[in-house]
Amino acid sequence: MLIDSHVNLHAPQFDEDRDAVIARAREAGVGLMVEISDKLSTFEATHGLAMAHPDIWCTVGVHPHEAKDYTRLTADELVNLAARPRVVGIGECGLDFHYDLSPRETQAEVFRLHIEAARCTGLPLVVHTREADDTMAAILEEERAAGPFRFLMHCYTSGPELAEKAAAMGAWFSVSGIATFKAAEDVRAVIRGMPADRIIVETDCPYLAPVPHRGRRNEPAYVGHVLQALADIRGWSREEALMRTTDAFFALFDRIPREDGR
Repeated sequence: MLIDSHVNLHAPQFDEDRDAVIARAREAGVGLMVEISDKLSTFEATHGLAMAHPDIWCTVGVHPHEAKDYTRLTADELVNLAARPRVVGIGECGLDFHYDLSPRETQAEVFRLHIEAARCTGLPLVVHTREADDTMAAILEEERAAGPFRFLMHCYTSGPELAEKAAAMGAWFSVSGIATFKAAEDVRAVIRGMPADRIIVETDCPYLAPVPHRGRRNEPAYVGHVLQALADIRGWSREEALMRTTDAFFALFDRIPREDGR
């Protein structure tokens, strides 16, 4: 089955046809989706989707864009929310120095709280990073020295140096529809060097629709295009790409049971 490791189905772009979008994903062979939390004010909607659908799980966290509104957040709050059923990850969290919608120092502080929560719960951390390679590498290295945690570099489009450092720390990486964009050869070059046993795929819907749907609202049903792009980039068959990404997904999100019993 196909797995979409990063969906934002709570987003307002899906308010008119959310059930139809989920149905189309299933019809396209998508067997699992991870619904991502971007701020605690919408976590009830995120968690509600996971509770309502047996093929949807979720995370809990605060996107760096929203960090300015969570200066009083504690790791304990995240840990307590993560104890709910069907919560399988911490995040999306991290650093975004492209838009700077929250002060950089605040982004870093809130990110470190998420790392502490991931360390306490044993859940994987879903990391967003954009134009913050040096700071991201420094924080990850500092925090890894303080204690282990597992993490995913979501929708990775940053540079090769950060990718190499993250891979050396045991990071997983997710590939998105950006890999299908004509001008994204630098992204494809980094994908070729990612650890073969730690790559998964995502749509990040409603954003970043892959070719041939680029420019439209993205949906989980399109994740197969991302999988095919990954296969082409790595020189794998589609079947090998599916097997590898499925194994990597369950190794990372290990609170989700495998139906095949593996």
